[in-house]
Formats: sequence, C-alpha cells, structure tokens
Amino acid sequence: MIHSLSRETLGLIIGTIGVVIFGVTLPMTRIAVVALDPWFVASGRAVLAGLVAILVLWALRRPWPKKSEWKPLVIGAFFTIIGFPVFTGFAMQMVPASHGGVVLGILPLVVALFGALASGDRPSFGFWISALVGAALVIGFSLRDEAGSLGLGDLFLFGAVLSAAIGYTAFTQLSRTRAGWETVSWAVVVGLPVTLPVAWWTAPVEPFSVALPYWGAFLYLGLMSQYIGFFFWNTGLAMGGQARVSQAQLPQAFVTLAVAALMNGETVDLWTWAFAVAVVATVLIGRRTKINRGH
Repeated sequence: MIHSLSRETLGLIIGTIGVVIFGVTLPMTRIAVVALDPWFVASGRAVLAGLVAILVLWALRRPWPKKSEWKPLVIGAFFTIIGFPVFTGFAMQMVPASHGGVVLGILPLVVALFGALASGDRPSFGFWISALVGAALVIGFSLRDEAGSLGLGDLFLFGAVLSAAIGYTAFTQLSRTRAGWETVSWAVVVGLPVTLPVAWWTAPVEPFSVALPYWGAFLYLGLMSQYIGFFFWNTGLAMGGQARVSQAQLPQAFVTLAVAALMNGETVDLWTWAFAVAVVATVLIGRRTKINRGH
C-alpha cells in the first residue's frame, strides 16, 4: 500500500508524524518539571540529543560546519535548545499544557514573519492583519485564563515563541548547504559545552528517588522532541514539499490539547478549543497571504 502512495502524500504522512511528536512536547514537559528542575529538563534533554547526534554524525561521516555556518548555527542552537526549552519548562510549572498549546499555536505565523523580515521580504497588508489578529487572540486567551492580567507563565510562553522564531530563522540560512536533520544534529552538539555543565549542576541529587514516569517524560523530550521529531519533519518537507507539508503543522495545537486532556488529566473547556480553532485559522490565512520578495 505504501508503494502506491505518491511521494507528496508519503511526505505529508511522515511530516504529520513529526507534528504529533512535537505536539506532545508541552504535556511531557509539564510532567517532567513536577519532579525535575526546569533547568535540568531543558539542558538535559539537549545533552541526551547531543550524545545521540554525535553517534549519528560520526556514523554518517558528516563534515564539520564551515566557517560561514558557525554564526547561524550558534544563534539557532542558543535559541532552540536553550531558550525555547527553558521558557517552556518554567511556563509549564505555572500554566496548563493546554493553555500553552493555544499560545504556541501562533508560532508558525511568527516564524514566517521573522523569516520574511530576515530575508528582506515585505509581508503584505493582509499578512500584517493576520499577525495582529493572531496576537490579539493569543493575548485575549491569556487574559481570559489569567483573570484579566498576563501572568508570568504567559510571558515565558511568549519568550518561547520568540526564541523558536529567532532560532528557526537562523537555521534557515543553513538550508542551502545542509539537510535539516544535520543542522539540528550539529546544533545540539555545538550546545554541549553549555548544556552539559548546566545539566550536571542541576541534576537531581538522588536520581533514583525520581519516579519512572518523570524520567520517561524526560527521555521523550530528549530523544523525540529534541531530535527524532526533526527527522520526520524535515524528511516530510523534503519529500512532500514545504508548501504542502508545512500545513500539517497547523493541527499541532489540537494534538497538544488532546494529549493534555488524556495524559495530564486537564479539563479543556469549549472556549479553549474555540480559541485554538481561531488561532489556527488565523495562521492558515496569514500563511496564504502574499509576501513580496526582496531584491
């Protein structure tokens, strides 16, 4: 049956698997930070991914990054393997994973905006309207859940969105010379001089006293969210084309909401689902508006 599928369809399926993997990240983070320090969760997951990446890069005999690649690689690594996990780790101590799923739903639109500005492109008026509406929806949702004021958890989530957008934009500069999985591999390896000491200093004093479910969530974050998920996502993009497969990222917020309800026991009310639908719709509209290419 697989042989009868077109390359684009197979790419869409593989990319969707990556989206599901990423969609489980916030619920797993919320579980992990119950018993583990958020700094350890953020740095330790990067260390775990980095050690696996060393073996993969060595086995495939991939060349070291070129001099011109180091700057975007370091910037991307800092914001994606340190900034994003740290912000989400602390956020998940303060707000439910379902709440975070809605706020992070705006991420694809912010990534598109940062990418356009970095490349000298000019987003159209329609894109700006979509971005403003999306931002208003996310802020309105946060104000609703926080009884009229933005809590610290929301500020951490906004920091996570900005970190991911900056990091992904930096990685885009490497897309012409390296595959996505290789860029991610080098990023977690480059980050080891920072993540390894932090993980060592913030590790639990008595690791065997931490129950297995918390370690299981930590392993998921290190192996799946920080590394393997990108293999599925980038392979899907390469096979099915970015224009089509990138649309599979839109339901990620719904995956997070569903998993948060099933795994974390969170109550996801109708308003939360409604805001999620509105945010995703805004992102979809924004990504389909015209962006004038720079010269």
